[in-house]
Amino acid sequence: MTQTAPTKTVLEVITATAAYFQKSGVENPRLNIEHLLAHVLRKKRMDLYVEFDRVLSEAELTPLRDLVRRRAQREPLQHLLGTVEFLGLTLKCDARALIPRPETEQLCEMLAAQAKSADCAWKNGCIADVGTGSGCIALALANAFPEAKVIGLDASEDALALARENAERTGLAGRVVFSKSDLLSAAEGPFDLVVANLPYIPSADIAALQPEVQRDPAAALDGGADGLAIIRRVIPQAAAKLRSGGTLALEVGLDQTAILAAELSAQGWRDTKILKDHQGRERFIFTTHG
Repeated sequence: MTQTAPTKTVLEVITATAAYFQKSGVENPRLNIEHLLAHVLRKKRMDLYVEFDRVLSEAELTPLRDLVRRRAQREPLQHLLGTVEFLGLTLKCDARALIPRPETEQLCEMLAAQAKSADCAWKNGCIADVGTGSGCIALALANAFPEAKVIGLDASEDALALARENAERTGLAGRVVFSKSDLLSAAEGPFDLVVANLPYIPSADIAALQPEVQRDPAAALDGGADGLAIIRRVIPQAAAKLRSGGTLALEVGLDQTAILAAELSAQGWRDTKILKDHQGRERFIFTTHG
């Protein structure tokens, strides 16, 4: 007598896997399995809510099991899905560059809000995204400001390849130039805006980061002894390549804003503003050159 394979519904898979992810230390376990299951079924996540009673086939469960195993081993969800949403753009996401974070989206939103000012020069000027990684900042700003000239700079050939792929998939390849550069050293300028989300984690803290974060390239995380080594290098380069009155916008780590604001003031920067992220943490610095 042939035994029939046990059937599992969408809801049963979600419930069981969420419990498994929770034991594995995965944050937001139910959200994770919903994203993975929607990915396998090629549906939107919200579509699952009207298909809870649907029985999944073995052909659907087999690839899902592999993704669940890898996620439980703390491979980032974004790497498993292969894409990440960033300010309305769907970007390719893999181990070649830092996974775009919500705080970086907020940085771009703040820049867009500032650009509504009548005297904002860079919405129609030249913008440099230093340490562009996946290209998320450069592409988001190019998408928001069609008249701006945008350049994305990175020292990593792998990151630049990913950024160029993202430019193609978003239809912005003709709007952004990606170039290899150690920070701003190879960029000509002058720029109206220099924006940078550079490594800011102290070297000694990296081993304690979440396993998912440690999957990002080490060069995109390690900011030296106090986390500020690379940021300190870019500040004088920005001063040399910004127009007078140009803006430097930085995303930095917790407890670093006051230190940097004092150093910027000592170096002649003015109108320095410290801004908070959605969690109420001081995260961004906007300052003016000249």
